[in-house]
Amino acid sequence: MRDERLFPLFEGLDSLSGVGPKLKPVLERLTGGDSIWDLLLHLPERWVDRRVKEYIDDAVIGEVATLRGEVHAYHAPYSERSPHKIVLYDGTGFLTLAFFRADGRWLQGQFPIGKERVVSGMVEEFNGERQMTHPDHIVDPAKGPMPPAVEPIYGLTAGLTNKRVHGFAVQALDHIDDDLPEWADPALIEAKGWLGFKAALSSLHAPVEYDPDLFERSRGRLAYDEALARESAFALARASRAKRAAPSVPINAEAHQALLRALPYKPTSAQTRAFDQIAADMSSTSPMRRMLQGDVGAGKTLVSAMAAVQAASAGFQTAFMSPTEVLARQQYETMDRLLSPLGYTVAALTGRDKATTRESILMGLADGTIDVVSGTQALFQQSVAFRNLGLVIVDEQHRFGVADRMRLASKALSPHMLVMSATPIPRTLAQAVHGDLDVSILDEKPAGRVPVETRAVPDTRVEEVVGAVGRAIRRGERAFWVCPKVDVDDDDSTAVGRHAALSEQLKVPVGLVHGRLKPAEKDAALEDFRAGRTKLLVATTVIEVGVDVPEATIMVIERAEGFGLAQLHQLRGRVGRGDRPSFCILLYRPPLGETAHERLDTLRRTEDGFEIAEADFKLRGPGDMLGLKQAGATDYRILDLARHAPLLEIAKKDAEAIVTRDPELVGERGQALRLVRELLTPRLQAPASE
Repeated sequence: MRDERLFPLFEGLDSLSGVGPKLKPVLERLTGGDSIWDLLLHLPERWVDRRVKEYIDDAVIGEVATLRGEVHAYHAPYSERSPHKIVLYDGTGFLTLAFFRADGRWLQGQFPIGKERVVSGMVEEFNGERQMTHPDHIVDPAKGPMPPAVEPIYGLTAGLTNKRVHGFAVQALDHIDDDLPEWADPALIEAKGWLGFKAALSSLHAPVEYDPDLFERSRGRLAYDEALARESAFALARASRAKRAAPSVPINAEAHQALLRALPYKPTSAQTRAFDQIAADMSSTSPMRRMLQGDVGAGKTLVSAMAAVQAASAGFQTAFMSPTEVLARQQYETMDRLLSPLGYTVAALTGRDKATTRESILMGLADGTIDVVSGTQALFQQSVAFRNLGLVIVDEQHRFGVADRMRLASKALSPHMLVMSATPIPRTLAQAVHGDLDVSILDEKPAGRVPVETRAVPDTRVEEVVGAVGRAIRRGERAFWVCPKVDVDDDDSTAVGRHAALSEQLKVPVGLVHGRLKPAEKDAALEDFRAGRTKLLVATTVIEVGVDVPEATIMVIERAEGFGLAQLHQLRGRVGRGDRPSFCILLYRPPLGETAHERLDTLRRTEDGFEIAEADFKLRGPGDMLGLKQAGATDYRILDLARHAPLLEIAKKDAEAIVTRDPELVGERGQALRLVRELLTPRLQAPASE
């Protein structure tokens, strides 16, 4: 039940004075919700200093200023495209006000010659003069009211002005209970110079003085509150999980060594370290919830095979879920190659298996004769039953919702779960993205991996690239050609257009795959390329993850300047999987902007996915990075990951300490924590550890 002290915050927006039936949906669209609390969470983006400067001569070009002067002149426009101009003078300097497409009579009424006016807006320079175009505020000081000394500036939507949003937010502040308890650590509040919760919100929406440092501190205080709410939810989920009984799956040293002896290579130290962490989790009687995060080609599949051997040698089954049939078949082939020689039975189950094949697999899962099954969402259908499911592995976990993972986990009482991702993210963001999971990182490449040589080439040389691709195909190699769009009439860099052109130029079987194809058509095109029936695959970014074709040595990415760094890195990871020299050609359309140049240069310089993720984070911010939107990393309302990431670790330690001391949250601080969780924990999906 919601604490009654929070009731006023969850009243409808129409309980505010001035919000009627027409304005209510507009305000809801702006705030993303229908309550007063949603409005208060729509924080101002910045403050503007509107204090009146003493003299016009004090105005700084490129800054907002509020200036006072006497109307000196009015100049009508000399053409349809030129502005009306009003000139103010205060004895120290002139200020020209420019108004485009304005009503001249209205302007002359607003600015009578010889009368004093106060205006506020951005001061620019035009023809050597100070100019203010369409001032934000125009005031007759004899009538008032003057512009606010400090004005919060909000993100807006059609139908709302900044003044109205600010007025509603100030009204909404009255709905915050004055007696809410403090949930943050008092020592931390003092160290950071933070205000209390209500005072911080009030200072942002209703500032009394222009103090940029106070703006940042208040925003930081509320960002910490949101981090604490989220981390306490994670801490409670982990504590709940620790109480649940899971099958202890001890490691079988002999079975593990048998797998290692069968490998033609030695695992990296990162793979060994990650498996040791997984093995320890599986040996415990609490259900494992671990993320295995590795760069492209870091060897996640081998680590998952080690975990499957640990389960199988103890009499437990493993379910390996992939987002597409092609990936499920691919994982099946790898697992079958690794585990079948050791005496384990591996099967594949997807949505398009024939009835007789499917029935045989279902029986094998039910009677326990199948040790490992690789499949798609078909695995969690009602007809699928396991005899003794002990381990669930989810590949490319950001492609699945939590509900999908839980449906598969529900096939057993409390199986261990390993989720895998080939999307490296900055280490500073790991807590935000995977806060409910323990994380193992593969940060080494297996020995023998051939580095991919990356070259940036202007698209004026596209015919040279086509020729190089043709020569590689004649040598028995295969190539990818990635286009940014499926089919646009006025753009030649499309998958459909390029497929037709390359088929004509190279006279070889060319495949085509893009997001508009039906799943069966897409899988068939990928399978034809993987099997060698087509030698060149033209595609959109649907092939960015998981497709494993060791014979592919060339990746051409057309209009590469338009892709994000992480996405380019994922695409490049489709080649360099065999023992031949491999190349990634970044075809760009000149001239390159500064950011695009830096992006392509970073990719040429390094193959380290974590370094690339950090660079992408700095260039684009977290919201645009591959996978993070799907993973729910950027659904914070207040916390800005670029500015507030360090607060996450502080909040994690604080939340864990509170939950450890008071697991039922019945103490004074525990009850306060319940309030902030009610306010700032999103009602989305349950975390993966539930």
